[in-house]
Amino acid sequence: MSAFGLAAAPTNLKSRFLAGLDPSELKAILNTAKQKRFPANSVVVNQGDDADDLFLIAEGRARFVFNTIDGRKIILFWLTPGAIFGGAAVLSIPSKYLVSTETTRDSSMLVWDRPTLRNLVLRYPRLLDNASSISYDYLAWYISDHLALISHTARERVAAVLVYLAKTFGEKVADGFEFDVTNEELAAAANVTRFTASRVLSEWQTSRAIAKRRGKIVLRSPKLLLPYKHPMDTNEHRSAATARSPSV
Repeated sequence: MSAFGLAAAPTNLKSRFLAGLDPSELKAILNTAKQKRFPANSVVVNQGDDADDLFLIAEGRARFVFNTIDGRKIILFWLTPGAIFGGAAVLSIPSKYLVSTETTRDSSMLVWDRPTLRNLVLRYPRLLDNASSISYDYLAWYISDHLALISHTARERVAAVLVYLAKTFGEKVADGFEFDVTNEELAAAANVTRFTASRVLSEWQTSRAIAKRRGKIVLRSPKLLLPYKHPMDTNEHRSAATARSPSV
């Protein structure tokens, strides 16, 4: 494990956590980070563990999950390059990770331990401002997600997850946006049964709203899913999931 360093960081890496810093500040911050690599399907942090480190995804993909008392794994949302997690490490009072984070692709992370991070936010207050902005977006997402759970149908929730995934890490192809997600993952994210997710996907495949190929889904036409609009997806107050890629 070695210092990541500015020269080794991907040149196209953009992160809201590092926004607004001048080149010299950015270099100093990156030079204090360590680089860690995790293969796909690795648990990087466990909910309930001490929040000793903050992670920034340089390459790869991860997602937040919550493990219930009865053993279920609830998928919250996915994290793409530039996103941070383990933000509780910023707090002045030692805290715990509220959720687990697992990789879904081979990933490379920048990692700051808590003492280093605390020194950085004192030296560069912009980091704390950025972390607070990201936390605000999390709250906005939680509100919209909770509203969807209590007021939207299963079909609407599945549609919202599909649109979210297409916008977050879908790859543009000739007939839409292609992304990888299993029926089980989709069901967990939308809080529906696997049977319901499979049935709804089959109906949308018949109507040509989506296509399934090579273990992936192609979202052809969001409008054909249903006349659905996320409660927080407005010009005045767009949710973190639909307005921009998740960043924490």
